[in-house]
Amino acid sequence: MPLIEPRLADVLSGADPNSPNDVGEVLLRLLRFAQQQGATDLHFRPQPDGLLVSWRRDGVAQPLARFSAEVAANYVGRLKVMSGLLTYRVEIPQEGRLRAEFLQDGVEVRVATFPTIHGERAVVRLFVASGRYLHLEDLGLPQDEREALQNMLWETGGLVLISGPAGSGKTTTAYACLRYLLRHFAEEKILLTLEDPVEAVLPSVGQSEVRPSAGFDYVTGLKSLLRHDPDVLMVGEIRDRGTAEIVFQAALTGHLVVSTFHAGSVGESVSRLLDLGIEPFVLQSGLLGVLSQRLVRRLCPDCRRPAEQDALGLPVAGHFVAAGCAACRQTGYRDRVLLIELLDTNLPGFDRHVLTRADARAIESAAAAAGMTTRWDRAVELVESGVTSAVEIRRVLGFR
Repeated sequence: MPLIEPRLADVLSGADPNSPNDVGEVLLRLLRFAQQQGATDLHFRPQPDGLLVSWRRDGVAQPLARFSAEVAANYVGRLKVMSGLLTYRVEIPQEGRLRAEFLQDGVEVRVATFPTIHGERAVVRLFVASGRYLHLEDLGLPQDEREALQNMLWETGGLVLISGPAGSGKTTTAYACLRYLLRHFAEEKILLTLEDPVEAVLPSVGQSEVRPSAGFDYVTGLKSLLRHDPDVLMVGEIRDRGTAEIVFQAALTGHLVVSTFHAGSVGESVSRLLDLGIEPFVLQSGLLGVLSQRLVRRLCPDCRRPAEQDALGLPVAGHFVAAGCAACRQTGYRDRVLLIELLDTNLPGFDRHVLTRADARAIESAAAAAGMTTRWDRAVELVESGVTSAVEIRRVLGFR
């Protein structure tokens, strides 16, 4: 079995990854190693000639190891046992979480399986321990945007929306907002959440998880929570029209709501809410602001070097490129940094563009003209200052 990640030789010392008898032990060591190295996901990918294991670190999937075909099904089967899934149902997707005895350091581990033509594949999502969730000051937000976001959190009603694609750190930012509110209002405000799942336990916050299989979804849960006299609501995600309508109902009736949303920019966030069926006058009245974010890899400071080629069309005076060294495991990057834009709905012209159902580009152009620093402005700053590379910006934002 090729150990694509060299350090696995020590991690798996004394265990045979190709022996059915050692599958459980190998799996536990892999999970712990992935957690220690900051991976967010482990993928078990069946191939015609074996099982490829990949991990996602700093937002990029990379191969980790390859197991023989003879034990490929054993690894997915063992994961299903550990997470309480039905081992005899290999023809349907399943989801679960690792039982408490397999966890350490408060890490939440979710497991999902899916049938393929080469056997079941599985993905393991590693959520960070509760104590590692950050405060707003720790996120690396530019000072102006951080202060503007904090001002929104002092409002007594309205929606603060955190948007971005999957894996962009939206939940981390939402928890940071809750921590900020706890710091200032823990004793005088009632804070309640509805999440899927609860990823960190926060003191003095009433946290709940949806259970769609039991009929307890976001719509049902939010209707009930509004009867519990909340001052602040954190809604894990706005996924559909029903959830969006109740979120805005809460925002317009004296509740501060923090939620996340899948959209690529502030303009797309507003446009998609309108597409979901939120009336323009409701959106214009209830939305306080939209923080749109991405995560980009940070250039390794030990090996980055000045670039000789152009910056892929980015208007920068100078920039750096990734090289690769032992410190960054030859990737050229270490850790990630937030790339954000913050739309304050008090900006001149916002109301008019919403009420006329302007498209995403028109909303963003108007916001930029009124003073909003766009994600592309921030991207140029990060490239010019050597924090990240032009290649990384294009990987994350594309060429649009």
